Amino acid sequence: MSTGIPFNKPYMTGRELWLISQAHARGHLSGDGAFTKQCHRWLEEHVGCRKALLTHSCTAALEMSALLLNLEPGDEVIMPSFTFVSTANAFVLRGAVPVFVDIRPDTLNIDEKLIEAAITSRTRAICVVHYAGVACAMDEILAVAERHGLTVIEDAAQAIFSSYKGRRLGGIGALAALSFHETKNVISGEGGALLVNDPCLEERAEIIREKGTNRSKFFRGQVDKYTWVDVGSSYLPGEIIAAFLAAQLEQGEAITRTRLSLWDTYHAWAEPYEVGGVVRRPVVPVECTHNAHMYYLLLPSLEARMRFIESMREAGVGTVFHYIPLHSSPAGQRFGRTSGGMEITDSVSGRLVRLPLYVGLEDQQEAVIDAASLALDSLQVEFG
Repeated sequence: MSTGIPFNKPYMTGRELWLISQAHARGHLSGDGAFTKQCHRWLEEHVGCRKALLTHSCTAALEMSALLLNLEPGDEVIMPSFTFVSTANAFVLRGAVPVFVDIRPDTLNIDEKLIEAAITSRTRAICVVHYAGVACAMDEILAVAERHGLTVIEDAAQAIFSSYKGRRLGGIGALAALSFHETKNVISGEGGALLVNDPCLEERAEIIREKGTNRSKFFRGQVDKYTWVDVGSSYLPGEIIAAFLAAQLEQGEAITRTRLSLWDTYHAWAEPYEVGGVVRRPVVPVECTHNAHMYYLLLPSLEARMRFIESMREAGVGTVFHYIPLHSSPAGQRFGRTSGGMEITDSVSGRLVRLPLYVGLEDQQEAVIDAASLALDSLQVEFG
């Protein structure tokens, strides 16, 4: 049966085309126009970062982070293996070695208690990933980084509007990367942002983003001409992308409220199945405020997950699993190394399944829950 309820459906606020038309009318379609600056101001005000710089992807923002750290071949960056390939690839491009650490069984974030054992004389940074928009244990991670003179980078691709102890994610580490891919809460089709919180990195971040030139200073009137001053590339998006994103950011809080309502409905529905031992629900620590980026279930086994996904497909509901761990991928084995065991990562990657969650699902969520209930009831008989 074809999927009647997709896993994801990009949400449009209704203002995107109007703002794009305004960019067109102004005649500025390349990067760093009025809408780019509007998005920068919004991010700086709402995240609390020192400087925000739109990029054409979250991957680009992570690549800029690697350039800002002056990573050299053989340098090491500690990170979870349970993440998207860009988290590692951005650093591998500079010749650095990803050092994979296992995740916590509750939040599925990097286990902060295992980081110190992974540090060597070549370690330069810790790249944390706020999985599902739930914060890592940032106080403990920052303390480890300070003891060893390391830089903390937040891969906050999934975490816009999420907080840790009252601080917005993306505004805590020295650097952070956001994603505005169409699967995220706030979107521009493709897109991202580099958030800079270390004042020593602000000026160079602008230069790297503008092909290694001081062009931004020139347009601010700080120099009478601009020239090539450092390494860099073209990491900025055009104004059409920025205008689309501006419309989304205007409605960002409302989008988050709707997603949280959907998330809460799933969470209440799944509770009896968790009590019955059929699934495990997401865990959000009390110090974390999440953004309802996703709702996932942990099933008893890989076989149970396969049965669940197939049952949902037959019911016309799209569901997906998530990452193949980087440490077990061909490139991960070639370019990286592991520190300690990966038992939690390996277990979770074979059992996790994500349910549809997007603005516009409200009238169809009951159908998703009905289909999931039938699938889980069947699994309870078979695996319970």
